[in-house]
Amino acid sequence: MRAGDCGEKFRRYQQALGILAVLLMVVLSGCASTPAPQPRSDALDALIPARAETAVLGDLGHAIQVGAFASIDNAARLEAALNRQGIDAFFFLENGLYKVRFGNHASYAAAQEQARQMQFAGLIEEFFIVRPSDYARARIRHSGQGDLRVELVRTAHQFLGVPYRWGGTSAQEGFDCSGLTLVCYRLNGLDLPRVSANQFAAGRPIARSQLQKGDLVFFATNRPNQVSHVGIYIGNNHFIHAPRSGQQVRVESLSNSYFQRTFMGARTYL
Repeated sequence: MRAGDCGEKFRRYQQALGILAVLLMVVLSGCASTPAPQPRSDALDALIPARAETAVLGDLGHAIQVGAFASIDNAARLEAALNRQGIDAFFFLENGLYKVRFGNHASYAAAQEQARQMQFAGLIEEFFIVRPSDYARARIRHSGQGDLRVELVRTAHQFLGVPYRWGGTSAQEGFDCSGLTLVCYRLNGLDLPRVSANQFAAGRPIARSQLQKGDLVFFATNRPNQVSHVGIYIGNNHFIHAPRSGQQVRVESLSNSYFQRTFMGARTYL
């Protein structure tokens, strides 16, 4: 082989190596991971607009409503009879009459079927199906008018003066603390859990300084660091709750030394 041919082949070999090196750099740069973003400081966080809040509780579906009693005793007896059947019922006062409500069905037909079966069994008489659109939550969402937080507080005020009774969820038997908050939320279309610890777990944590009307405040009144009591915040550093046995549903201040000492946190659901 001539020397000139060897030189030419060597030059081509060098060019090929150069092209290969360039391609390798491009591939490697494309595969390199993007550096992880650095944590933002509090100052930077303050400049970022808050995200729109999303609901953390499901909407109540179709419910069954029965009774329109002038006497609270009649409503209490019906509620108790349904509860003995394992039905999660509660009664409430509306337009001067006491009514009983229960159920959370995905469709009108499903609610109607349960009501007819109970009617056939003699558990209820006439019934009415409450649609999701009948609740304050749905009405406000669709119309853009009103304030669900105001509605929650208004509902809570209706039960001021009702006696406390552990495990009670009616105005006749009294409210335990979580029974009061449950009824206030469910009457407005929010499927709040039954027990205070579950209510605590279901909400979005918020700072005490961020409390708004309708949020729930939680306390450890039995054991340290264990949620056992709940109230509904009504504004101006006050909340409504069902205190211990022998007392009535009332307004309390978060500045009270006892509640300051036992405060476990606040939760929002809106």
